[in-house]
Amino acid sequence: MTVSAPQMNDLTAEKDRQPIFYGWYIVFAAFVVMTVSAGFGFYNLSVYLSAFVAERGFSVGYTSAATAAFFISSGVTGLVVARLIERYDPRWTVSAGALMTAGVLASAGLVRELWQLYLFYILFGAGYSACALLPCTTLVARWFEKKRSVALSFASTGLSLGGILLTPLSVTLIEKLGLGGAAPWLGVGLFLGIVPVSIILFRPSPASMGLAPDGEKVSDPTEGTPSGSTGVPYSEALRSRFFIFGTITFMTSMLAQVGSIAHQFSLVLGRTADKETAALAVSLMAGASIVGRLMGGWALPHLSSRLFMMALLVGQAAALSLYAFADTVLTLLTVAVLFGFTVGNLLMMQPLLIAEAFGTVAYARVYSTSQLFTTFGVASGPAAFGLIFETAGGYTASYLYGAAASLVGLGALLLAGPVKAELHKQTVK
Repeated sequence: MTVSAPQMNDLTAEKDRQPIFYGWYIVFAAFVVMTVSAGFGFYNLSVYLSAFVAERGFSVGYTSAATAAFFISSGVTGLVVARLIERYDPRWTVSAGALMTAGVLASAGLVRELWQLYLFYILFGAGYSACALLPCTTLVARWFEKKRSVALSFASTGLSLGGILLTPLSVTLIEKLGLGGAAPWLGVGLFLGIVPVSIILFRPSPASMGLAPDGEKVSDPTEGTPSGSTGVPYSEALRSRFFIFGTITFMTSMLAQVGSIAHQFSLVLGRTADKETAALAVSLMAGASIVGRLMGGWALPHLSSRLFMMALLVGQAAALSLYAFADTVLTLLTVAVLFGFTVGNLLMMQPLLIAEAFGTVAYARVYSTSQLFTTFGVASGPAAFGLIFETAGGYTASYLYGAAASLVGLGALLLAGPVKAELHKQTVK
């Protein structure tokens, strides 16, 4: 049988065509999981706070403190979750965390007493840590090296998308059905949004499927497994200058970011007396965070990640300083966009810098430990902005405080030294 030239070309093209690297399925699964967990979890915290205050009669102060307990519980539990996903298939940890989070969320209508409120947030935070940022970034870091920033930018976009799509849905359900009627449906949505995609698509490492990071050719069949990963051991990483000062950087910068986001609506509303403008400012910030993160992910392979992080901190300090004095609709909306560009990228930079500095051998534990300290900044940011607002009689001082915290983070990152200095390419078997 004679094969014609066109047929030969088709056969050659078919042979040369490469299948999609499975790591991108990991990115898609992480994107979905973070969309659902952030939408029903992180971004919904203010929604649950409002419902508990309105329907159960809890004070804003007590409910805000309970919300802080969510962050602390999530940070502490992350240390345990990190060990589990290093030792076992992360699919089961994520699924168990989603089951716990969904069950706790579904029981929100049963909360009547103050101790039940705190228990709700503590358990909610514990389950959330097992099915959100920590396991997703760990998996993406394992599957990618050269394209890690691009992969993380796509996956972490789910964080913002969850707030845009699922939080308004939660608000509508609670308004129509009340907290008790809506909570079971929210729990079911969280479970179905996370567990199936995790079990079907997540895989522990490239080597578990006979692959190498970024889809490159496998030269060593053990390369890429958690037991054969390169990097710095956990105890050595925690003693390093980069870990100590880098963690201070993220603690102060996230204090400024979360505090600013928590009070952004009130700031714009107070200066424009228009709820639609305030809502638009929040939407513009969220949209800019998505665009900024994707742009940052594509640019980072060609830039120094440490210098990029420094630029973000300068940008955040500038945006918050402008927020302190902006008082017209145009300036407030413009600053919202500028602030949004830094928001999206800052969330991505902590896992990226830790993976670059310390490798993947103990990434989950190193990241969870850094995240634990960062959580104290996240939890204290909204309270600090509110306290300063009440003391100073306005938001000018609050947002200048956020700008100063961003610059403190910049100083700490300068003291941390070069990122690559910590990574000795030590292979831990």
